[in-house]
Order: sequence, then structure tokens, then C-alpha cells
Amino acid sequence: MERIPNFLDGRHVPPGADAWLENVEPATGGTYSLVASSDASDVDRAVSAARRAFPGWSGTPAAERSRLLLALGQRIEDDLERFARAESIDTGKPLALARGVDIPRAIANFRFFATAILHGATETHVTDGQALNYTLRHPRGVVGLIAPWNLPLYLLSWKIAPALATGNVAVAKPSELTPMTAHLLGEACVQVGLPPGVLNIVHGLGRQAGAALVEHADVPTLSFTGGTATGTEIAVLAASRLKKVTLEMGGKNPNLVFADADLDRAIPESVRAAFSNQGQICLCGSRILVERAAYEPFLERFVAQTRQLRIGDPLDPATEQGALVSRAHADKVVSYIELGRNEGGTILCGGGRPARLPARCREGFFLEPTVITNLAAGCRVNREEIFGPVVTVAPFDDEDEAVALANGTPYGLSASVWTENLSRAHRLAERIDAGVVWINCWLVRDLRTPFGGMKASGLGREGGEEALRFFTEPRNVCLRIGG
Repeated sequence: MERIPNFLDGRHVPPGADAWLENVEPATGGTYSLVASSDASDVDRAVSAARRAFPGWSGTPAAERSRLLLALGQRIEDDLERFARAESIDTGKPLALARGVDIPRAIANFRFFATAILHGATETHVTDGQALNYTLRHPRGVVGLIAPWNLPLYLLSWKIAPALATGNVAVAKPSELTPMTAHLLGEACVQVGLPPGVLNIVHGLGRQAGAALVEHADVPTLSFTGGTATGTEIAVLAASRLKKVTLEMGGKNPNLVFADADLDRAIPESVRAAFSNQGQICLCGSRILVERAAYEPFLERFVAQTRQLRIGDPLDPATEQGALVSRAHADKVVSYIELGRNEGGTILCGGGRPARLPARCREGFFLEPTVITNLAAGCRVNREEIFGPVVTVAPFDDEDEAVALANGTPYGLSASVWTENLSRAHRLAERIDAGVVWINCWLVRDLRTPFGGMKASGLGREGGEEALRFFTEPRNVCLRIGG
């Protein structure tokens, strides 16, 4: 059986304790590889390798760092099919989604930040004719990067690319549930000639390898994407150690549909926003709020299109809905469906395991896309992140009620608004508590813009100039020029 070791100092090496975890394919429920179960000693080896590499890498000209990151993106593109298949097997997501979205976006991450560092500028300020102040930005050293299982290469590369572009060295900890694309990334680093120690990848459990990385004294900078509970723990540990952190956490995102919306566009996009990657995207629109005048026609067509989603083997190019990432996670999602029933909800479609699956997928972690109505706004199903193919649909009467419902959770990651009224769109974008508000679209991303959430959805921002600034330390220089 294939083993997925750590990637330290430019080489694939087994964990020091020779401990391994089973890596399960969600579509079949069977173990298909073993992944390193690292501990604090493995993290320490990774950090030591990164520290040795930092002087050379931080002193490498930006043009050369750019060349290597562009080569890394090209290496992934040349091997796109292998990366996409590995991600589909690891996560249970449809191969078409991995091939068409996730891996291309990872490639775009490397290309964007590789070229962004060639166009930097610094601030200068003349102080009353007496002095000239200018700002230098230096890499921060060893950065710890912790990525989730739902978009494993896409989100890991979104951290790695700006960190390395700005001259930092990194220790990355992918999810133990989805390690394969990170393993392939290590191979790609060797193939393009990335200097040893610049990027190190440590696999293992969050409470062991992840905690050791967060607590390590020589890792002053941390970027985390994952659950709110874990992110909160990291924030506490980081604060006590004066570490710089960015935390991108959970969401319970509203999708607001007004009566004047173009339903021919809003409905299929709402289905996509609800159920892409089986609802396992932090940006999924899991609470659909519809103006009462359009509620019944929207609901009828939304449920009909949800029922048409093709559930099947993730490796089948025709599959639109694959498997959930693990048995434990599938059980959690099912428990929320039962909770919805107990809270008085009406299940209009889904709610159980698909009746027909391919033979190889009969033990996989599949769940039908589920639509629930008639739930109170303040119930748990409407307030807690489920992270699965479960959405609630409810009516509202006016704009104020829509905003109140949209903001009525602890989260504030994203929102979508569907309306043909431009003034209303601007008003709602200002009033909704969300780091990203999409108007008449969903998941349209521009890498130049900052990304992150409010409230329990996060701390700090990623993307574009925000990422480049996060991974560097400003230093002001004051040069006296007056008499």
C-alpha cells in the first residue's frame, strides 16, 4: 500500500516514530494509502530545515523567486490530470470539479503571486521638509500554514504562494484526511528545483502535528483555514506567544433572492452555491432567503433542479455530487437533518443515502442533497455550520427583515444578493455582515481583492496585497534631510 511521507528539506522522509494513519477513499469507504502521523519532533525537524533555508531564500532576487513559482504552477498544469484525480479520490468530490476548478485555481495562485512580487512599491512621506520616511518590507521568517480538507491544494497554494513569493520559508500542515495533493506538490518542488527547506510539508493529526506547529517558538507567523472552534484555540495560543495570525474559519452564508431577481439565473446559481462539493465549501449559500412574492415559484423550481443533480462515483465525469469526506463527517451532517426534523422542519427532498450507487461506491459516504423549510430563524440548523449538502429555505417580507435574517448568525463570511434594483444592491452590500457580498453571482473571485470574514468567520484577510503585507514585516526608515 502506498505511503505518504513528510517532505522535509527537499526530500520525502518517513515520520520519526514510524507512525502512520489510514487514508480512506470517501467514495468507497476503504483505505487506499497510509499517511505519516507526525509529532512535535517531526515539526521541529521541518522548522529547522526552514530556518537553514531562510537566509538564502530571503536573499534570492524577486525575479528568481518568481521564476521558480511560475515553474511550480506550470508543473502542476502539466500534470493536471494526476493532481485532479488524486484530489477526487482523496476528497470524494467530482473529478470534473477538481479538474475544472480546484486545480486550475491552485495554478492561478502560484502565477498570480509569482508576478505580483515583480510590481511592488513602497511608501514615502516627507515630514515638513525635515526628513524623508520610507517603508521597507521584510519577510517574517518561518511561517506555519494549516489548510483544510475541502479544497486541499487550492487553499494550501493560496497560502504557500504569497509566503514564498515574499521571501519567507514555510512549514505546511495539510489535513490528514486529504494529504495526496500536498504530497504531489512536494514532488513538483523537487522537479522544478525549489531549494531544499524552502517548503516543508508535515502530515498528521491537528492535535499533534498542528498543535506543535502553532506552539513552536521559531514560527512567528501562522495562517489557518478551518473550523471556528479550532481557529479560536489557535488564536488563544498565538496571542499568548505574540504570533501574527490570519484565521479563515466557518460560515453560515445567506443567499437573498428578491422578487425582481432574474430567477432563470438565480435558481441554477443558488443550486450551485448550495451543493457544490456536496456543500463542503465555507462559502456555500446554505441559508436561502426569498422575498415572499417569489417564494413559491422559486422553491418549486429550486427543489426540482436539486433533485436532478447526478449523484455517483466521483471519478465518473458525469457525476455532479460525490461523497462526503469521511464517515464521521457524514454522520454529523445526518445528525443535523434529524435535528431539522425535530425542530419542526419539512424536508422537501433528500434527507438520506442515495438509493442507487455504483457497485464500488456502496460503502462510500454519500448523502442526497437536502432542502428543509418551515424552520424558525433562531433554530440550531439555521445558526450552526453544517458543512454538507443541506440547505434551508425561508421567506421574508421586506428589506429590513431580509437583513435581520441574513445577519442573525454568529458568522459573517459571505453573502449573495439577487436583485435587479441597483440601489438595493448597494444598500444591502453595506448592511450585511459579511466579508464578501456577491451581487447576482456566487464565487466569482479576483485574486487582487482581500478575502476574509467577520465575527466568528475569521480574523485578518488573505488574497492580493493583503496577503503580501501579511507575510512581510514593515520597517520605517527616517532620513533627515533638513538643516
